[in-house]
Amino acid sequence: MVFVGAASKPPTEEIVRAFEKRTDIKVDTLYGGSGYVLSQMVLSGRGDVYFPGSSDYMEKAKREGRVDPVTERIVVYLVPAINVRRGNPKGIRTLRDLTRPGLKVAIANPESVCLGAYAVETVERNLTKQEKALFCRNLVNFTESCEKTATAVSLGAVDAVLGWSVFEHWDPKRIETVKLKPQEIARIGTIPIAVARCSKDPKRAETFISFLTSAEGRRIFARHQYFLSPEEAFAYIGERKSVGGEYRVPAEWMQR
Repeated sequence: MVFVGAASKPPTEEIVRAFEKRTDIKVDTLYGGSGYVLSQMVLSGRGDVYFPGSSDYMEKAKREGRVDPVTERIVVYLVPAINVRRGNPKGIRTLRDLTRPGLKVAIANPESVCLGAYAVETVERNLTKQEKALFCRNLVNFTESCEKTATAVSLGAVDAVLGWSVFEHWDPKRIETVKLKPQEIARIGTIPIAVARCSKDPKRAETFISFLTSAEGRRIFARHQYFLSPEEAFAYIGERKSVGGEYRVPAEWMQR
């Protein structure tokens, strides 16, 4: 049983199919916001692998003793970005454009989705108090996962989201990525994985992790346009950045 942050859903689904075919081991998956799937793993008292969408929730899981830190591996890397409808009909070019009157913007829920924490960090780092107020006026939704954040753009429910650059490759016909300026990016995200402490078969869990991080697994992630190394992410951004870590979301964002 694998509890998966939805930031890696497209390649993970493909890898699970390949792993099941190769090993005859059945894999059950639960996708969602990283905080949500962690809470479900804790509440159920079951699960073999925790695979969140960023280091933020892995740090929480390690702090609470939910995973075996010795088994942790970094799988791939993510870069924060603005995502808009293909063709960019609203002409959104910069982060400050998201403060323009009349735009509809969404971010992932920063209380339970790692992507939401990155969005808040980007806003807090770069916008003035007045610009932040205008940005928040345009916020129409806190989405429940990375998948639902990307879907909000795909379906035209919003004009833009603060998401990951890779969202463009999830739905290239309907999503376009607008890169943040290098100085606007505080850090790149990591997607880590580890064996859960509640696993009844940690050796089999490690077998799955080994397959996911193998050359075959990495080829699948590369085909889905994920960054396989920090250097690939830095080249995309144009600057070196901090990698992973943990951001504490200000309380005011939790009360919206």
